[in-house]
Amino acid sequence: MSQLKDISPNAEIVSKTQARAVNVAAGVGLMNVLKSNLGPRGTLKLLVGGAGQLKLTKDGLVLLKEMQIQHPTAALIARTATAQDDVTGDGTTSTVLLCGELMRQADKHISEGLHPRILVEGFEMAREEALKFLNEVKVENEEDVIQDRDLLQSIALTSLATKLEYDLSVSLADALVSCIQCVYESPDEPIDLNRVEVLSMTRAKESRFVNGIVLDHGARHPDMPEVLENCKIMTCNVSLEYEKTETQSGFFYSNAEEREKLVESERKWLDDRCRQVIEFKRAMCKKGETFVIINQKGVDPLSLDIFAKEGILCLRRAKRRNMERLTLACGGSPIHSLQDMEESQLGYAGKVSQVTLGEDKYTFVEECANAKSCTLLLQGPNDHAIAQSKDAVKDGLRALKNALEDKAVIPGAGAFEIAASLHLMRKVLPTVKGKSKLGIQAFADALLILPKTLAENSGLDVQDTIFNLQEERESSNMMVGLDVKTGEPILPADEGVWDNVRVKRQSLYLSTVLASQLLLVDEVMRAGKQMGKQPQMEG
Repeated sequence: MSQLKDISPNAEIVSKTQARAVNVAAGVGLMNVLKSNLGPRGTLKLLVGGAGQLKLTKDGLVLLKEMQIQHPTAALIARTATAQDDVTGDGTTSTVLLCGELMRQADKHISEGLHPRILVEGFEMAREEALKFLNEVKVENEEDVIQDRDLLQSIALTSLATKLEYDLSVSLADALVSCIQCVYESPDEPIDLNRVEVLSMTRAKESRFVNGIVLDHGARHPDMPEVLENCKIMTCNVSLEYEKTETQSGFFYSNAEEREKLVESERKWLDDRCRQVIEFKRAMCKKGETFVIINQKGVDPLSLDIFAKEGILCLRRAKRRNMERLTLACGGSPIHSLQDMEESQLGYAGKVSQVTLGEDKYTFVEECANAKSCTLLLQGPNDHAIAQSKDAVKDGLRALKNALEDKAVIPGAGAFEIAASLHLMRKVLPTVKGKSKLGIQAFADALLILPKTLAENSGLDVQDTIFNLQEERESSNMMVGLDVKTGEPILPADEGVWDNVRVKRQSLYLSTVLASQLLLVDEVMRAGKQMGKQPQMEG
């Protein structure tokens, strides 16, 4: 310490016991902030922004990202927990809780004179055994799990119910399963969640799944049809308006007739292009079929008028991301030139309709035959409800994706933590000699923080609940979890409470590594290079 002071007189140093106390206080403090949010009976936090914006949430990721955390250790834990969400999509709160509890358990032993390095070795042994146990108790999915709507709904509901009201979670879980079944291709192909467009509308109706695409704009002509059925969809990227030249240029006329000729020739060029499209439509559409054009470039008013007279619905300046999803949903391929149009380039939709809400127009392209892209329409009475649903839906989709890619799930409701804790205490601890036992014991005790917090947030007696769960697990040797409504032991597999294997695995890894690293810190130094002009040395 003195050597550093000699080199940098301005350095601020916190050493040995103080450094550990600072780190443990940060870990436990952050744990206590997020603790009350865990599980379906957790409470909400109201975040107030600098300009008075309000946000109601119980999502750990949203809290950690929106909160202004100034303590360096707490900021490090928050960044690690948000990395957990980036990798697996869930488990942020669990990671913070487990990390904080590991540090609190370790602090008891270190304050009695145990060296942190020995404790950390015990943590690492316990983590490896816990991960082996996780692989033993996970429940393998069947081959055609994508068709098992009941299991998929249970997985989605377990994730959604921790963040939303139960009734809303049930209806959203059904919509999420439809979305994942739509974008799923095969067990070996990765699932691309970008194909699910989440679109929000502020109106008091229930959120629903749309087997197709909802575009957030409508037609720009009053005479165009509002609803069409049996539609051929032409997705194109061709210009149907006057264009500026690519190089800087100008036209000079000697009289008004020459200008009229130029305008006439441009109009004729555009009319010819519109006529090509109309002839193509007449050739492709049989009786009872209709035609829809969705163009990425512009269409001028006179061209729109020509299409409206032909009964064609034409949308202009569609967004690029919608164009990519349209071909996935409806089939066909984008048309970049009107010279060689073919029937195979057209997509199909059972129904296309325009909906106007206030000043906003929406176009529904739905009832697609073999859609590989879809829309989840989030509807709510106000922005707060929609924002909450949006965060929950993201986690629900990731939970389904993880379950399908892991090809396995793990019983939830604290079942794994109860079973793993007893496994470490009964099977692993007797085989270890020396002081490392203390690390394994601390790890086993720390795992119980999750069922303890679930019980506490449900208004139950924590000690009684944990003893009941442990006794039930030892007597039955089954994966026993906590019923947060009654406080009684349940079998989560029978109740349909499932967690993701990769979320548990990642949470065990991250929280142990982070707690170990912070416990091995013996000095906290604020001695970085200062910005700006340096003070001159005297003498």
